[in-house]
Amino acid sequence: MTEASASYKVDPGGAGGTADAGRVRDYLTGLQDRIVAALEAVDGQPFRRDAWQRAEGGGGITRVIEEGGVFERGGVLFSHVMGAKLPPSASVSRPEIAGRAFEAMGVSLVLHPRNPHVPTVHLNVRFFVALPPTPGEAAVWWFGGGMDLTPYYADESDVVRFHATCKAALDAHDPALHPRYKQWCDDYFFLKHRNEPRGVGGVFFDDLSEPGFDRSFAIQRAVGDAFVEAYVPIVERRRGMAYGERERSFQSYRRGRYVEFNLVFDRGTLFGLQSGGRTESILCSMPPVAHWRYDWHPEPGSAEARLYDEFLKPRAWV
Repeated sequence: MTEASASYKVDPGGAGGTADAGRVRDYLTGLQDRIVAALEAVDGQPFRRDAWQRAEGGGGITRVIEEGGVFERGGVLFSHVMGAKLPPSASVSRPEIAGRAFEAMGVSLVLHPRNPHVPTVHLNVRFFVALPPTPGEAAVWWFGGGMDLTPYYADESDVVRFHATCKAALDAHDPALHPRYKQWCDDYFFLKHRNEPRGVGGVFFDDLSEPGFDRSFAIQRAVGDAFVEAYVPIVERRRGMAYGERERSFQSYRRGRYVEFNLVFDRGTLFGLQSGGRTESILCSMPPVAHWRYDWHPEPGSAEARLYDEFLKPRAWV
């Protein structure tokens, strides 16, 4: 796999410093290893390791588990790709860099537990560089990422814990970050055609460069490093809860919303497909089973209705 460039001259409009892609790559590969080790300890079964190469440049390492002890499907993916032209999804908010050569790397994960009482979860941390059109000019770089929780039968203490862990990670850098990134997550993970949130949110940020490389990178690491603490205790607490066909059916119905979001709105999925990424890796985020029903609504007062009435309504959890 092609290694990252050592460093880039920064955009003169930024905060100065040097964007060190090699440091980011080392962090991301280490983060993938640490998260997989923690999840294997929870599940009891190993993740498959699948290294791949990309013809245009770069490649990745896909770590996947299917039919595990806890996770019906899960993927923890590292990718580091290069290309001659940024895909449209990567330059939506920066039209001035459209068409530039690029380098992109990140870790992305989605976990679909079998037990409907255990939430699905998503994490992504990434780094982009748009290379200058003329050698010697400044590159444009930015960080993005976040994590969010998608329960089926939600427990308020679990949701509060998840949000509190995200808040603590960001507060260590700047107490102003969490309210902004929490709102950004609520706005981003929203199915406009359904007029409903995908889940109970978390944190999300993108186009982060203004604080300078070192501080931006530290914020990204804070989010990535908080994932295991935010999620694994929820899994341990709820993995043994009893469920039946009713709960599995509702889980499958709600997983359909996950599919809709990923295929219609998710910038990471769109970037992967538009950049000629490895389809097997990009789409391993999809649940193994999902159902759609025509004009279905939960029975009033039911446990299924509680998800809609109490949890799929963005609020200040902490």
